[in-house]
Amino acid sequence: MDKSLENWQEKAVEQQKQHKQFLAKLQNRKGKGVEKHLPALHEEAFSKIDCLECAGCCKTISPRFKPPDIKRISKFLGMKEGTFMDTYLRLDSDADYVVQFTPCPFLEADNKCGIYDVRPGDCGNYPYTDSYDFIKRPNITYENSVICPAVYYVLDRLKKIVQ
Repeated sequence: MDKSLENWQEKAVEQQKQHKQFLAKLQNRKGKGVEKHLPALHEEAFSKIDCLECAGCCKTISPRFKPPDIKRISKFLGMKEGTFMDTYLRLDSDADYVVQFTPCPFLEADNKCGIYDVRPGDCGNYPYTDSYDFIKRPNITYENSVICPAVYYVLDRLKKIVQ
């Protein structure tokens, strides 16, 4: 991992207040062109970060399982949709289906995903560092900054570009 990412989680916790203020500032400005930097910063971050070394997302949070995800994954696992849902999912406070417990039941010992080819759409899009959702959803980005080194990295670089 890149030297700037050493102790990233400690740094992220220390900088949470700054990150929250920075994201609020971006939200108030409606991005104002900041989003054009996100794809390059995303690529830069993932040239330095190997998700298999971390798997923080799979260990601590759950994606939403939308109906197409449930259908696709249950078919892949050879289960009826209802059985899949009863076995692995619960409704959260937003009425979204999420895994019953963390870590994700499909996370394997080597941090690989047991359903990678059919994983939920949220997993494929996470951590949203290459899209406007990164700015549009500041609370989620703020929370993800202590879960995912890529979010921390992109926030850190973006602050240097914008400020």
